[in-house]
Amino acid sequence: MGVRTQRQVVDYALQRRALLAEVYSGRVGTMEVCDADPYLLRAAKFHGQPSNVTCPVCRKETLTHVSWVYGDELKHAAGSARTVEELARMATLFEEFSVYVVEVCRTCSWNHLVQSYVLGTRGLRSGKPRRRTAAE
Repeated sequence: MGVRTQRQVVDYALQRRALLAEVYSGRVGTMEVCDADPYLLRAAKFHGQPSNVTCPVCRKETLTHVSWVYGDELKHAAGSARTVEELARMATLFEEFSVYVVEVCRTCSWNHLVQSYVLGTRGLRSGKPRRRTAAE
């Protein structure tokens, strides 16, 4: 994503790799992992960002990344899917919110959490000096 305020990034690649190893070995069925909610599939269509990664299950199409936003400050927007452009704008408007990026295959319904991170203006230097806490 590359937004300047992105922090606390968590990558779920190891968890994804372990799950796919279970699928490829036959210990986990594809029906168990290809279970995307219709709302997620719809969000992928309208708010998703195409990736260059082919679906690891069906291998028929490239995956789409969908970014979901959560945070108390977001009020009614919390729990909604947002485009990359919307995230960049929101990062300048709100102090802090979490973003969860899910990859989804619109063909077989594979879906997995790819990454999470925090965005917002909290901690950015502004024109006025910030009060320091006792711990600092």
